[in-house]
Amino acid sequence: MGLSGKIIGQFVDIVSKIGKDTLESKVKSEAKDVIGKILPIIVSEINEDLPSVGGLTNQIIVTQSNVAETLGGVIDYTKEYFIDGIIDMGSIEIVVPINGMTMKGYSFDISGLTSSVDNHSIFTSEVNVGSGNLLAVDVYFSCTGIGSKVFNLIDSNGFHAIEMNRVNYIDCTSLGDLYNYRQGLEVGTGRFGGSPSLTLHGSWLGGFRITTSITRSMSDVTTEPLFKAGTAFEMNSRFLTDMNVDLGELQPLLDFTPNNFTDTDLLQLQDMILTRGGVIDASDVNITPNIEERDLVSQWKGNLGINNTFVGGMSTLTVEVLTVVSTIDTPYTLLGTQTSSDLQHFDSPENGKLRLLGEVPLAYSIVFDFIIDGSSNDTLELELVKDSSGVITVVQSQKRTVNSLQGGRDVAYFNGVFNMNLYKNEFVYWRIINRSGTRNVTLELDSMWHIVTR
Repeated sequence: MGLSGKIIGQFVDIVSKIGKDTLESKVKSEAKDVIGKILPIIVSEINEDLPSVGGLTNQIIVTQSNVAETLGGVIDYTKEYFIDGIIDMGSIEIVVPINGMTMKGYSFDISGLTSSVDNHSIFTSEVNVGSGNLLAVDVYFSCTGIGSKVFNLIDSNGFHAIEMNRVNYIDCTSLGDLYNYRQGLEVGTGRFGGSPSLTLHGSWLGGFRITTSITRSMSDVTTEPLFKAGTAFEMNSRFLTDMNVDLGELQPLLDFTPNNFTDTDLLQLQDMILTRGGVIDASDVNITPNIEERDLVSQWKGNLGINNTFVGGMSTLTVEVLTVVSTIDTPYTLLGTQTSSDLQHFDSPENGKLRLLGEVPLAYSIVFDFIIDGSSNDTLELELVKDSSGVITVVQSQKRTVNSLQGGRDVAYFNGVFNMNLYKNEFVYWRIINRSGTRNVTLELDSMWHIVTR
């Protein structure tokens, strides 16, 4: 009998018992009984009939009683596996198929998979086949056995993703190993307790992003970093995180090296708050033991408790050299030995020239303060020049008259700020023009200029 038929039958039974002539006066007193009898039928009917109309046909509900047959069986990639409560996996491992797997729960407080078995992996791949996407939402994972881990997954073809949305890791011995996935994404994740180190292996084409994430109560005896470079690890796009992290006493944030990244500016630590035992100390070399903020692959900004990348540098004149002017109104490279310092993402390919090595940012300010010795009343023009693969461009210039100072010292003062765009491998330097004649000039000691991002 259908749902409507059962409900009508209930009303008929009640009406026949109380009689038509008393229905009006009795309806209020009988209402609770009517509802009490109808509601169980409605619930039962929904459970039986909804799958037949497609409401939940693509969902498999996982409980403690059926976990061996559902998560422990052959995973159906066309279904969503719904985690109904906290389920002890024991020694059951989930083999993520080549076509992937989707998992969801009520929330990371109510739905979770746990195991205290030693040498256990919650997720693993079929040998010699590999796995596809693994997508999880609103669950938590806890693996506390010795040598146990959450992930032991190998991408079947290098074009799949690991995506965790509102997922917590609780007291995990390790998060485990991910091999050759295209990309990873974490949004709203948490690492609480244990030593949840995640090791990335092989070539990752699409990067890894961890955002709106928190890490707390880490083990004080683990030396394993939160993020670890594994076998032949290579990141071809950016690794970005804005995590709030409190590290254990001996724990690094990551052990990546510059060689793990295939291009500049790909390691992006942004707007992080990082402490160790609740203490902020950006000078702690064990936070990132194998890489620095000044490395070309680093783009670290807005962080508290970890160093930031300040792209730019300074150049100061340390030895005076006469610049010979042979022709009026003709530019000559301003000579003298310049010593560069604090170069980040810049180098000095030749004396007096600074070259951008990274991709970003593009906009810079050139701040300069020069004193140039010349002949009294000569008009000198100082040019900032950009060289792009041999194409020379005058960015901006400034004219000054040489002052006749007391004691026979005749100098012109140049200072200000020039703004410009720079692209990778372009470099800048200075030229001088005498607009009044062919008298020589000399850049004086301690004249300086520096490049800063706008």
